[in-house]
Amino acid sequence: MLCTFCSRHVPWTESGPIVSFSFDDFPRSALAEGARIIESFGGRATFYVSMSLMNKSNALGEQFRLDDLYLLVDRGHELGSHTFSHCSSRKVRLDLFKNDVEQGERAIQQGTGITASNNFAYPYGEVTLKSKQALASMMRSCRGTCGGLNGGTSAVDLNLLRANSLYGDVDRLEMARKLILENERRKSWLIFYSHDVSARPSQFGCTPDLLIATVAAAARSGTRILPVGQVVAELERQPQSQLVV
Repeated sequence: MLCTFCSRHVPWTESGPIVSFSFDDFPRSALAEGARIIESFGGRATFYVSMSLMNKSNALGEQFRLDDLYLLVDRGHELGSHTFSHCSSRKVRLDLFKNDVEQGERAIQQGTGITASNNFAYPYGEVTLKSKQALASMMRSCRGTCGGLNGGTSAVDLNLLRANSLYGDVDRLEMARKLILENERRKSWLIFYSHDVSARPSQFGCTPDLLIATVAAAARSGTRILPVGQVVAELERQPQSQLVV
């Protein structure tokens, strides 16, 4: 139901296959290791930021610092938003969730002078139909954690982009390779998401070896490796999107 209703469809073009890598929250290791790996293959990634996590540490490791935000933008990566307090749309009232989304965007601008890309990811991947509908007019795109591919033979739903976890070590590589091959076959858009990148990652992160192998597989397939916002910008130049309720 979440992937069917309250959708904002834009037609898919012949620009695929495309792969996007994204990091949520984000731990410093995502920039130190993740960005470096993706850059080594000529790509750039999207980092979804909750400003309340800045300078903190948690199960994912040390979180980003202010300088990290400037650094990732200087290196050509995308700065997206992830609410201010990293709250779930399923656990707070809709008006409070919308306020937290807006506060997250403002906090990036006020704290850094950098304007966020207006591309959003739901904390915990938790979406409701009401939040999906409400954010349609607020965000250029919203990414969830519903697996699958975007585009190909169908339109892209900018209100809930499909994305696939990239967690664990190289024993998870076969799953990633299958997605890349199917994405290449369909000439569609594949989004991966992760958190920390370290030799001993959290349950929501991946090892450098897994990320290297996955990015290399995408590069070998001739896939373009682009931030989410760059793909959205290409789609926005297509005929007008359609809101489906």
